[in-house]
Amino acid sequence: MAGKRRSLRIGGLSKRYMLTTMLVMVLVVVVAVTAYSVSMAGSIYLNMREGLYAKARTASDFFENYITRTYAEYYDSAYMYIANFDDVNRLELQFINTSGQIELSSHSMTAGSAPGTEDIRAALSTGEISPWDGYSDSTGEHLMSVSAPMMYANGQIIGVMRYVTSLKVADRLVRTNVLVASGMGLAVLLLVAIISMVFLRSVVEPVREITAAARQISGGSYGIQIGKHYRDEMGDMVKAINEMSLKISQSEKAQSEFISSVSHELRTPLTAITGWAETIIYEEGLDEETKRGMGIILQEARRLTKMVEELLEFTRIQDGRFTLNAQPCDIAAELEDTIFAYRELLRQDDMTVEYEPCDEELPLVSADPARLRQVFYNIFDNAAKYAREGGRITVATRTDGENVFLTFRDYGPGIPEDELEWVKLKFYKGSSKARGSGIGLAVCDEIIKFHGGDLTLSNAEGGGTLVTIRIPVEPTFE
Repeated sequence: MAGKRRSLRIGGLSKRYMLTTMLVMVLVVVVAVTAYSVSMAGSIYLNMREGLYAKARTASDFFENYITRTYAEYYDSAYMYIANFDDVNRLELQFINTSGQIELSSHSMTAGSAPGTEDIRAALSTGEISPWDGYSDSTGEHLMSVSAPMMYANGQIIGVMRYVTSLKVADRLVRTNVLVASGMGLAVLLLVAIISMVFLRSVVEPVREITAAARQISGGSYGIQIGKHYRDEMGDMVKAINEMSLKISQSEKAQSEFISSVSHELRTPLTAITGWAETIIYEEGLDEETKRGMGIILQEARRLTKMVEELLEFTRIQDGRFTLNAQPCDIAAELEDTIFAYRELLRQDDMTVEYEPCDEELPLVSADPARLRQVFYNIFDNAAKYAREGGRITVATRTDGENVFLTFRDYGPGIPEDELEWVKLKFYKGSSKARGSGIGLAVCDEIIKFHGGDLTLSNAEGGGTLVTIRIPVEPTFE
């Protein structure tokens, strides 16, 4: 059982566990990456904004100390400030008049334009330093700016000093951090998936092996042992199943030995009873009542003898002492001989047999004719016992070139659907009240299996039971 290494299939317990675990982990990672990205981006942009705020406040305070009441002095001071501006490679410094038009700029290309952004309008209307970030209408570039109002000593606003910076580097830094965080999140998910798969393998593989062993036990392979030993709860389960398998095997062996012993012990007295009953029943001078009683004794003795033979046959199958005398066999001829022999017995039960032979000649099969007749007799016997009120049995043959199919259909009450899968088990009789050992179909099933074929039972359309036998033309004997 442990020889083959099989990949872990995602299904059942594995599927539920993986879906639950990975769904939770994906949600956690998405929330964590989103929260980190938002926090990190906010921190980067906030630091840049606060830096611009500090510059704008310092510069505006400086100008307030030197601005006189004339606009010319303000303009000259602004011109000199721009000329000595050290951060020209990183920032753009603009001086904007009250109409919103740029009069002076550290980047001459923007001079004379009117940005029209919210920070300029807010600074002119409220007299407070105001921020803005957005995209330039002319270039589409992502920008951040802070506008500080410039005032005379009497509080009159003369213009706006504005610091502008590109967010290209900041955006790239944010994207890089988001990608790094996403990569780390994916790595975490991959690690969790690998750990989960390893954990599931440690759980599911033993469960699969235990399930396979349990199926073998339920299929009749009593006594098999699960070779692997585990030190956790799985080990306790394996130990319990191994003990159960061993005890079932011992019980089955004791049962088979008991059945075999009892069957052998019964054969001798039953043979004597049958022989003396046959002798006495033909004695002259017996009254009708005695003859009738001896007939019942003879009938019941034969029925018991048949049951004993079935039990002995099954114990031989179970013990591995069952053999086939395989030879080229005309299965159609064997079936027709069986129908001919059994037809009179069925007629006594007011039943008829309708035979529908195959249109083409059936190929020879390698089989044991005696064993096949045993199967046919048993099927007819069951039909007579359980479907007598149906009045007839239909037998048909066909072939597909590789297999020969025989079908036996009665018109009785059929088999309850919940009993169909059990009727071939030994000693199973289900809800039927008919007398019998419940071993006949089990023996027939084993005989057909030994021929490399199969025997199936189903309920026919319109009522009744349909027995289908498939025998390969070139079987592999078990």
